[in-house]
Amino acid sequence: MYYNQYFCDTTVIFTKPQVNLMNYIRMLWEQHGVWTRSTITSLVFGLPDEEFVIARLLRNPVDFEHALKPYYGTRIAARFRDLLTEHLVVAADLVRAAKAGDNIVAAEAERRWYANADAIAALLGSINPYWSEQQWRMMLYQHLALVKAEAVEMLAGRYEASIAVYDQIEIQALGMADIMAAGIIKQFRIR
Repeated sequence: MYYNQYFCDTTVIFTKPQVNLMNYIRMLWEQHGVWTRSTITSLVFGLPDEEFVIARLLRNPVDFEHALKPYYGTRIAARFRDLLTEHLVVAADLVRAAKAGDNIVAAEAERRWYANADAIAALLGSINPYWSEQQWRMMLYQHLALVKAEAVEMLAGRYEASIAVYDQIEIQALGMADIMAAGIIKQFRIR
């Protein structure tokens, strides 16, 4: 769906450092989706693992920070970490409000969630000439819509539908990973 042309246009031979980076970025985005789903599940059903699942989810932004730091330095990597952490915290707030039936709090959380996506897209678009702010915004908005749909389906007891949405989340997240990795490979001429 969002696979970067860098990976799809022609037959490309990747070097070991390129493959390592692509795999690491894909793993981080995959973990982002998995631990977000686990958190939604824990919040919706009030599971006793909620505290631990959220703690693991919030490790994901730190892992992204470590991945980006060698390329973009401490300040920018920390800014991405902070924005991604905010993204996750607001998502949890949104699920809690929706579960409680508080539409006003849910609407405000959703507004903050999209504003956060705008900030992430602006950051990414500003640090790499191969990343488009507009493309990141589009991908992040799609991600938010899918995560919201996943939570709505789960809250409504439509578990099979929530799994189908998660399948879409996974594919979309891997597309974002490919775009992120391709941009880094191109910008820093990783061979």
